[in-house]
Amino acid sequence: MSKDHLKRLAAPKTWHVRRKGIKFITKPTPGPHNLDSGMPLSILLKEILNYADTTKEVKKILNNNEVKIDGKSRKDFRFPVGLFDTIEFTNINEYFRVILNRKAKLSLIKIGKNEILYKPCKIIGKTIIKGKKQLNLFDGKNILADSNSYKVGDTLLLELPEQKISKHFKLEKKSTIFLTGGKHIGEIGHVEDIVEDKVIYKDHQGNLIETSKKYAFVVGDNKTAIALE
Repeated sequence: MSKDHLKRLAAPKTWHVRRKGIKFITKPTPGPHNLDSGMPLSILLKEILNYADTTKEVKKILNNNEVKIDGKSRKDFRFPVGLFDTIEFTNINEYFRVILNRKAKLSLIKIGKNEILYKPCKIIGKTIIKGKKQLNLFDGKNILADSNSYKVGDTLLLELPEQKISKHFKLEKKSTIFLTGGKHIGEIGHVEDIVEDKVIYKDHQGNLIETSKKYAFVVGDNKTAIALE
């Protein structure tokens, strides 16, 4: 088996792909998303959007600079695309954002052209680089910060492709969160309380639900700052 492929039946559960058919499926290159949280551009074009039937057709589309991920042209058919990435098809003026749906599958929603300029990125760690604070983000990005207000668990709304910080959303009471794991994955709610490693939030029906803090991805203050549905 080529290192560029994996068995279709062994593909991550987050990939919305057919489990029967051609035995092997494209494997993503190392990149901003790991195997479970990102799928190769090839699969997205062939099996999610049905814009291509073969990898050869995918390569032709990419080589024509027709696809931008987070504002940057991508030509690698194995490049991993994952949660909250924006996708622009320049030749047909179509725009998408990657989300996790209620079935825990990576999925796409159509968005407006202005939406591709923004991406929420969760802070998963902080380090000191040459005396400066560096924020480590969930998709592999690292950004230098000149403020002590940024905390692990907060979210930065970045302007693309420059990766400039547009807004800072804190994980706190009343903030709006998107669930990235657990039984309520793909759900949007409003934080009511935070107790140690647990978050209690109110869903759209007014129910109070407890979830792990690690599943809470802040996507706005009192409402979502980006389109998620």
